[in-house]
Amino acid sequence: MCNLYSQTLPQAAMRQLFAAWAFTDRTGNLEPGEIYPDRLAPVIRHDGSGLELVQARWGLPSPPSVLKTSRDPGVTNIRNLGSPHWRRWLGPAHRCLVPLTSFAEPLGPGRGNQWFASQDPTTPMFFAGIEVRGWTSVRKVKDGPTTDDLFAFLTCQPNEEVRAVHPKAMPVILTTPAEWDLWLSAPGDQAIRLQRSLPDRALRLVPDPI
Repeated sequence: MCNLYSQTLPQAAMRQLFAAWAFTDRTGNLEPGEIYPDRLAPVIRHDGSGLELVQARWGLPSPPSVLKTSRDPGVTNIRNLGSPHWRRWLGPAHRCLVPLTSFAEPLGPGRGNQWFASQDPTTPMFFAGIEVRGWTSVRKVKDGPTTDDLFAFLTCQPNEEVRAVHPKAMPVILTTPAEWDLWLSAPGDQAIRLQRSLPDRALRLVPDPI
């Protein structure tokens, strides 16, 4: 599963992509780079009157049944949308877009990662994300309870390129304004149809993050 990605799309480009929406950038000076679980990352979410670009922590609350201690490291990828744990957050108010420019899948012990980027460098990519605000939990024992805005993104069957490296899953990636609008706004039965892989040959293998 995808537990590492990079994001280098400029903030100005994101504002331009969503010019048809009321869009507010609340991130300040956003640093591009690689993003790991439990780190802050930019997400585009609803703010009541339009969309806002904010930073949230990667990893949604884990189902209580999988926790062995009070510490919850968070769930980074979501596959089973039929689970009651996730269903409560599938409405439009909790859906978000997570910008990325490349993502990684592990090659195996000691072999590092394989990076994937769009076949067309001009194509913007966003994970289909879910976000929860103001969640209190123990993410790290040394920090004790913290209250955070959290996010994760959907996964699906892999396409041809990803399947050769990771046969179980790939992130759900949205690349067109119609898909972004559908994910952010449509009723649940329509939005979840986007839980599908990119077409074969839509991605290229790259040696390093972009």
